Amino acid sequence: MESNSTKINELLEVMAMLRDKDRGCAWDLKQTFKSIAPHTLEECYEVIECIEQDDIQHLPEELGDLLFQVVFYAQIANEEGLFKFGDICESITAKLLTRHPHVFPDATAESFGKENNLSPEQVEANWEKIKQKEREDASQIKSGACNPSLLDDVPQALPALLRAKKLQSRAAIGGFDWKQASSVIKKIAEEMDELKEAMEADEQDHIEEEFGDLLFSVVNLSRHLKLNPETSLRSANEKFSQRFKLIESMLYEQKIDMKNLTLDELEAYWLLAKQKIAELP
Repeated sequence: MESNSTKINELLEVMAMLRDKDRGCAWDLKQTFKSIAPHTLEECYEVIECIEQDDIQHLPEELGDLLFQVVFYAQIANEEGLFKFGDICESITAKLLTRHPHVFPDATAESFGKENNLSPEQVEANWEKIKQKEREDASQIKSGACNPSLLDDVPQALPALLRAKKLQSRAAIGGFDWKQASSVIKKIAEEMDELKEAMEADEQDHIEEEFGDLLFSVVNLSRHLKLNPETSLRSANEKFSQRFKLIESMLYEQKIDMKNLTLDELEAYWLLAKQKIAELP
């Protein structure tokens, strides 16, 4: 049976062949870091979709597509003398060893085995402290002065809901946070009132600003409820999609145009669809 290292080496060799200047693939040769980035994001979402649908059969394939993105970046970087695939592996291994002192007390694989009784919450708290120390060190190296922000290195490219949650979590490390979820709910009510006032004034820019504040507060509530806002919204999207498609199916069978129905009639179909889906095994 082939070892994992053998299979990885084969993958790296195939990637190098695809980028061979003389006999490689024209499309692969044309790619750059920036041109691949959208494909990387797409592959991430396809992995997530597989997991959400419990499609374990196709998960290895989708994970392979995602791994291919990493190998692609590594090949381009290797050609330009920037870094190699081994550097990627070394970087993440060192990070895992350093950020898990409760598992690797000496930050080495050889120190594995020390017993610990840390809860998942304590582990996460330690993780954040270690990452903050890394940010401080990086700030010193970059500017020569240690004045980092807790919000440093929160990626701009994150989906807005996830970035809001991450910004709030970072701020909470510094004590800038509500103590209870009930306080966040009050804040949401305040933001809703401010949005209503903006709507009454019919000021579009102000409306957009207040709507953003409302969304930001709702994300804050999800954090206090220990929920992932992106996952919650994706679930709500799927639930809406299932119910709406069922309504379309029922109306198609009855030869009814949805546009001709009143809101009360649509609500009745919505409740019926909700009931039918709930009765599914």
